[in-house]
Amino acid sequence: MNREVVPTWKKLSLFALSWPILVDSVLRMMLGTADVFMLSRISDNVAGAVGLANEIIVFCIMMFGFVAIGTSVAVTQYLGAGQKETASRISALAIMMNLLFGVIVSIVIVGFSDQVMRMLNLAPSQIAIASTYLKLIGGFIWIEAVSYAVSSVIRANGNTRDVMFVTLGVNLIHVAGNYLLIFGNMGFPEWGVTGAAVSTIGSRMLGLIVLFVLLYRVTPSRIRLKDYVTIDKLYMKKILSIGLSSAGEHLAWQSQLMMIMGFINLIGQQALSAHIYVYNISAYFMALAMAIGMGTEIIVGHMVGAGEKKAAYFRLLRSLRISILLTAVLVAIAALFRYQLVGMFTDDPKVIAIGASILLVSIILEPGRVFNIVVINSLRAAGDARFPVLMGVFSMWGVCVPLSYYLGIHMEMGLLGVWISFAVDEWLRGLIMLARWKSGVWTKKSLVSREPRTLAVEA
Repeated sequence: MNREVVPTWKKLSLFALSWPILVDSVLRMMLGTADVFMLSRISDNVAGAVGLANEIIVFCIMMFGFVAIGTSVAVTQYLGAGQKETASRISALAIMMNLLFGVIVSIVIVGFSDQVMRMLNLAPSQIAIASTYLKLIGGFIWIEAVSYAVSSVIRANGNTRDVMFVTLGVNLIHVAGNYLLIFGNMGFPEWGVTGAAVSTIGSRMLGLIVLFVLLYRVTPSRIRLKDYVTIDKLYMKKILSIGLSSAGEHLAWQSQLMMIMGFINLIGQQALSAHIYVYNISAYFMALAMAIGMGTEIIVGHMVGAGEKKAAYFRLLRSLRISILLTAVLVAIAALFRYQLVGMFTDDPKVIAIGASILLVSIILEPGRVFNIVVINSLRAAGDARFPVLMGVFSMWGVCVPLSYYLGIHMEMGLLGVWISFAVDEWLRGLIMLARWKSGVWTKKSLVSREPRTLAVEA
């Protein structure tokens, strides 16, 4: 009796994929938040300096994502099409690409950290603090580059819980390391900012080792050692066709954020501290939408690879409704406790007042951000990655940056004006992305459909 083969996308559940991604995203954000929170016990200046250095680290990590995102899209589509060996070869190539990229970025950060801090108008008293932290973390940031790629491959195979458990372990080790090395508890040296950096590096290295063990357990077709060093131009082109566009979008977003951080530094150190604290809080608002967006991306990629584009269309719309509703509820609850949330980081009443007003703006900002996170992920999963970056550059640099300066500096609205400009940008881009999805243009962008016939019959 012939047993019917069930398509891979039918085995995937949005809830089963998304909740581990949500927990993983929260835990990853806690890595940076833990440093800012624990160092805020020393002073607001130290926390602000490290928070700004972490913005640079986040910028680099997001750039590593351009290969990982391209890999995730390619792997999900090929798995959906039943081409498991091709998916494994693409995975190995992506891991090696990110390793090389990570090493280059590490060298650049170590060499130019002081100059970057000065360009961002950081106070002279904070430059040495931020630079020390940035050089240590940046010198080993290649670890995060490889981890990003390996995690994406594991998730693309539908194993989101494995990555979550690894991140949980990394966080526990990181927090314990911070406790011992920042404050010199239990006989360990009191290293302050240096201790936070050493703790971060050590925990991430252990996490990477575990991820590689999991990689070889979950891939349906085993990755061979020669796959890591075999350069296939066709596969590289497919990864980069999605990845470079995604990198452009991330570059536009992070670079405009760096520009706006310069505006905030001109407003004052209290504004910088409030921004860093609220930004760390608002990152958790995004986590739910990110989880649903990534879960939907995995399912949509498998659906597109299997040719089920109508199912993919409605899957995205259902996911969008769910994420908007849940995010709105989460932000509303946080707004009710806004003073207490900001007060977790500082005792300065002015910083708390500024931060609380910014959290109110998030009630409007975050639902608009949901459109970008969820819809753009699905557009990429379908192979339509160029349009989001073009519209992103237009909105972020044509609207958000000038509006931030106009409201925050020229109109003297301070940090409130800056965050209003964030909301305008998110809503503008979000509505445009939704219109793009409904247009159906993405149905013609599949990577597998453009594959030469000889590759379509690989075992």
